[in-house]
Amino acid sequence: MGRRHPLERRSLGKGPYRRGLPSVGAREGRDQFCLRSPPACVSLSTPDSDRDVGAMAKSTFPLDSLLTALPADLSSALFAKAHDVSLAADQIVFLAGDAGDGCYRIEDGLLKVSVSAAGGGERILAILGPGSIVGELSMIDGAPRSASVSALRDSKLRFVSRAAFEAFGRSNPDVYRHVMILLARRLRDTNDALAATSFLPVKGRVARALLNLAEAFGRDVGSGRIVLRQKVTQSDLAAMAGIARENVSRILKEWMDRSLVSRLAGYYCLENKAAIEREADLEGDQ
Repeated sequence: MGRRHPLERRSLGKGPYRRGLPSVGAREGRDQFCLRSPPACVSLSTPDSDRDVGAMAKSTFPLDSLLTALPADLSSALFAKAHDVSLAADQIVFLAGDAGDGCYRIEDGLLKVSVSAAGGGERILAILGPGSIVGELSMIDGAPRSASVSALRDSKLRFVSRAAFEAFGRSNPDVYRHVMILLARRLRDTNDALAATSFLPVKGRVARALLNLAEAFGRDVGSGRIVLRQKVTQSDLAAMAGIARENVSRILKEWMDRSLVSRLAGYYCLENKAAIEREADLEGDQ
């Protein structure tokens, strides 16, 4: 019998990520990450299936994968002999600090990328859908994983080991030129994200989180109204914005009173996207 993939031996997690205990998604709680497809009873323009949502989803933050933007021929060749990996909802792909043994391309499903504080707090960095790649940084530089990744729903991935990538690079050296260009883009994106975190007021951070979710999961249902086609809790928004949940609650209540945001059956709707964009405008706040 061949060597089993590490994910086949990895159990689900608790807290944000602990092995051998019930997963966070298996229990209800204030901090549960609650991305779910809308039920059929919700009278919105909803996806026909989970696959439709997954196919539409992309990173909720502008941090492009270094390998996602490779030319199509190089990307196809790199993943031509990749191993298929299936994940159950809430299953861990890898934890921050794990060895960087390879990278994964999402074929179907949704993954969450996050970091956790020692006290148990969580910061959600991105939500990724089909076509996205995770784990490429550690695979390239050999350093431990810088963030944790888990499945938000049943997912199918393709895995390329670090050894396979290095062998591919020897036969296709042009891949490193593209990686260098993409590293520069990643640095620019990181600078933008750092500026937003450092200088945006709390309202701006919440606005930015909502706009990123709208880009990934939103659907215009007429009159400029954009429905987020995934359920998101206040704790989720707080984890994305890097602020306390109580601040998110206060800001959302104010925006609902001003008819900027509404909520139906747990699904947020941006009633006035332009006003939300003004809240997230870093230059306008300075």
